[in-house]
This record gives sequence, structure tokens and C-alpha cells, in this order.
Amino acid sequence: MPDVLTILTQRCSDALRRAFGEAHAHIDPLIRASANPSGKQFGDYQVNLAMSLAKVIGQKPRDVAEKIVTAFDWQGVCEEAPTIAGPGFINLRLARPLLEAQLADMAGDERLGVPTATHAETVVVDYSGPNVAKEMHIGHFRATVIGDALARVLEFQGHQVIRQNHLGDWGTQFGMLIEHLVEVESSTGKALDKLPIADLNELYRAAKKRFDEDAGFADRARKRVVALQAGDEKTLRLWRYLIDESKRHFNAAYQRLGIKLTDADVRAESFYNPLLPDVADELESSKLAVHSDGALCVFPPGYQAEDGRPVPVMVRKSDGGYGYDATDLAALRFRIRKLGATRIVYVTDSRQKQHFAMVFAVAKMAGWLDDTHRAEHVAFGTILGEDGKPFKSRSGDTVKLADLLDEARVRAIAVIARKNSDTTEAQRETIASAIGIGAIKYADLSSDRIKDYVFNWDRMLSFDGNTAPYLINAYVRIKSIFRKAGTQTGSGGEGLPQRVEAVPTLIVADSAERALALKLLQYASVIESVAQSLEPHRLCTFLYELASLFHQFYEKCPVLTAPDAATRDARLALCNLVASTLKHGLDLLGIQVIEQM
Repeated sequence: MPDVLTILTQRCSDALRRAFGEAHAHIDPLIRASANPSGKQFGDYQVNLAMSLAKVIGQKPRDVAEKIVTAFDWQGVCEEAPTIAGPGFINLRLARPLLEAQLADMAGDERLGVPTATHAETVVVDYSGPNVAKEMHIGHFRATVIGDALARVLEFQGHQVIRQNHLGDWGTQFGMLIEHLVEVESSTGKALDKLPIADLNELYRAAKKRFDEDAGFADRARKRVVALQAGDEKTLRLWRYLIDESKRHFNAAYQRLGIKLTDADVRAESFYNPLLPDVADELESSKLAVHSDGALCVFPPGYQAEDGRPVPVMVRKSDGGYGYDATDLAALRFRIRKLGATRIVYVTDSRQKQHFAMVFAVAKMAGWLDDTHRAEHVAFGTILGEDGKPFKSRSGDTVKLADLLDEARVRAIAVIARKNSDTTEAQRETIASAIGIGAIKYADLSSDRIKDYVFNWDRMLSFDGNTAPYLINAYVRIKSIFRKAGTQTGSGGEGLPQRVEAVPTLIVADSAERALALKLLQYASVIESVAQSLEPHRLCTFLYELASLFHQFYEKCPVLTAPDAATRDARLALCNLVASTLKHGLDLLGIQVIEQM
């Protein structure tokens, strides 16, 4: 059976054809779910077309709406004829048999009513991107969890998703660090290719201090970059070690966070180094790149400095070297020509907004991006402390990601111990892993990504409000219902009792059941919305509203003590669909659920 929106859209198209002729039959009727679906005043869905169509055909919006309503065939779809509110909003209230049939279809579909993409694309998602030889910190957290959630959603839709972890492993900073390591090795006589990432972090700070204060060291560091590019074996040995030790550290963090990134997804800056001369040649031969003060630059129109001078995209520096602009241009071209990407998603902080806008502009000028190939910058804001400044540790340093995850676990254990003192230490550890990690990931994903948000442990670990613990607890409550139902029916508490599995439709007689049903049927459109907007908070908002409606349903509509067996089984089936949707939605966000708490 087609989904609700498809059915309503077709009925609206037919009404437009009858009322205004074929020319207007295929206009988008702008159907939206009502903000108050359980109330009769606004209906379940609203058609918002009348206002815009009125301007086109030169009639009053209310008159247009009345003609659409008169021509609308509502039998079998709506409980009653559509009504008009305000200047021309058309309200539709779904017929109960249609609503129940739609729920039954969703319950019987392992995809929960979410269709696969009509036109599957090859989508590159570039996310995480930490720097080699540095510990991951909270600054990498948003890029990692947002990118992972988007990759999961796009993959579920049926797109071929290619994850790319663009590690920073090239340039002056590595000449600086490797030169420092070489000199420390020489002075101590100890090989330094066994150091853990934390020690490398401290060595990097020492190297940076020397680079800034010692001109002689800075010159040697630059020469070390040349040696690295020339393939000097001693330099390469340390460089390879830095990469291997860093990936070991990154992978440990990804595993704790449940992030779907592996070594196979790494394509670091160094990978593109051999491609840079060809990129420069192509842009120069096409006359897009020009020489300016000894450098090779492209000046995309519309970008100017404060003094009015055009801002360049630096393809090649005046000294013959290449920087981030060139690397990102090479990466974009490679992803289109070699990986076959038709959509490229870059997940980085909002400070890089202009950089990527200019890179994309050059790529369009070069013909790499066109109507069938697009690139999007998924920008995000900053994590703030309670003082409204960037979140720091108590000592004032940047918060290390490993320390953040450790604290999430400790705090979650304490919350679980207070909530249920009967749990064992082993049980608290298991629960805390899901609750703690889920809490910090959800707090990030549930915020509009472009905005800054304040990091608050008490709020994100709360079992009230729009939090991961609240959603996970809703899932756990439903599972407890089934454990009790299993005891009564002999099913062992796993899945639905056999009688419920045979229910052909779900019953939505009560207003609380109806509100819950209408929210469930929005799941497919929410997934599509996230995939198009690349905004995970839309899915978070849906899941929170679903869990809230479930709690209202649970308080109003007895399940195990329902008035009769048919109602009991139908409500169990509805509970099961809610649980499946919560679990599936949280999984798309990269958040694990637990069966008991």
C-alpha cells in the first residue's frame, strides 16, 4: 500500500485537475503533518497550497481552497470532508481504517515503512579528520558523531556511502615534529618509535615551542619536510610510526564511541600529494588559475577581503609548495573522477565555511561539480562550557576525548546506582556504557548543528527531557511490558506473543493511540528530511516526540490490563512498533539501546 503522504498527494492532484485543469494538477500541494494531530481543530494533515496557487491564478486563497475541497474525493481516506481554516489552510483528518492499515504495513516491514532511495547515489562522507601525532580532543567530537550519523542514514536509504577520514599527516608540522624526534633520538641514543600517543602529544608541544623560538630549528624543520617528500628512509620511518600509533589511538576512540570508521576509510593528506601538480596544471591550462605574486591562484568571483581585494584559492605557493587549498581541490576531484561520487558531504566546523565555499566555487568553474555532482559543507558550531566560552578542562586545557568518555562512564555509573540500587557492579558497567556514551552523543546530535551548545552533564544524563537516557528508558519500559506479557502467555518475553503476531491491523480507537500512530507514520518522511537537510537533530526531535507520546499512551491506555484480549494484543503490537522505531532511530544516530535497566 502507498504511504499516507503519497495517497493524500494523489487525491490532491486529482482535485486540482478537476478544479483548475491539467496545467495545475502536478503542483506540490504542500502537505504537512499537523502540529496538533490528536485534536480535531487542525486535522491530522494540512494542505498549504491555496495561498501560493491563488497568486498564480489571480483568485482569493479562501476561494481556491473551497474549490479544492469541493473537488477532493475524501471517501476511504478521510473521516469527513476536508475543512478550511484561516485564509485557506485545508485540514484533513485520516479515516481510522486507513490509519490502521498503514500501521499494519509499517509493523510488517523490516524497514519500518522507509522506502529505499528511488535514485541511489554514490555519496562520499568526509568526517572526523583528526591530526596525526595528536590526541583526539573534544574539538573532533562533533565532526565524528555528526558525520557517522549522516553516513548511517544515507546508507540506510540505499545510497552507496564511502566514508573518508581525511587525516592531517603532511606539511610543515610534520617536518617540525620529526626533526625534533630525530634530534632527541640523537642526543639520548634511544629510538623514539615506541612512544604512545600521549608522549607524542607532549613532544609535539615541545617541537612547536622550538619552532616558534629557534630560527635555526625552524630552518632544519623545513628541510625535514623536503626530506620527507623526497623519501628519506629515516624520516619516513618516524613518519610511518606517527601514523600507525595515531591510527591505533583513533581506532580505540572510534570503538568506544561506536563509530563506523576503519583504517580502510583513511585517505590522508599525503595520499593526494602526488596528484597536486596535475591539479595545478589542469587549472592553469584551462586559464582558471593565474600567477599572482609568484603563486598560482584561482580567484572565484564574489570573495573579497576587507580592503576590497579579491581573495584567492591558493593552488601553488610562491615557493613551489602546496597547501590545504590544493589538497582539498585534489581530494574533491579524486572523489568525483575515481570514487564516482555524485554527492560529497564535508563535516567540519563552521569556521571553514568560506574555505569550502571557495573550493566548491573553483570546482564548479573547472566543471568538476555540475548538475549531477554536488558538494555540501555540513558546518557545525562550538561546544561551550557553562561560562559561555569554548568548553575546557578544569585546568583550562582542551578536553581530551578519552578523558571525556571516561568521565561519561563514571557519571553514568553513579546515575544508574542512584536510579536502581539493586543492580550489580557488572550490570552498572554495561548499562553505563550505553547511557554514558549515548548521552554525550545525543546531546550533540539533538542540537541544531549550526548552533553552539552548552555542555552540561546533569542535563544530558537526565532521564527527563530530550535526552538519550529518556529515550533508552522508554525502550526499556516497553521491553519490560513484554517480559510481563511473556510470563502470562508463555512466550518467554521475547518479541510479541504469538496471538499478537497474527493481528492484521492495529487498533487506534483512543485519542492517545491515534496520536502515537500518526507520529509513527511520520518516520519515513523524517528520515528523508535528515538525508536531504543533513540535520540529525530532526531525527532526535522525532524520537523524543514519539517517546513522549508513548508515555502519554501508556498512562492513559492500559496494556496488560486492557478491557479485552483484542485490545490488549493490539496495544502490545503498537508498543512493539514504537520500540522497534526507537531502537532503529537511535541506531541510525549511532546510539546503543539496552534491554533492561
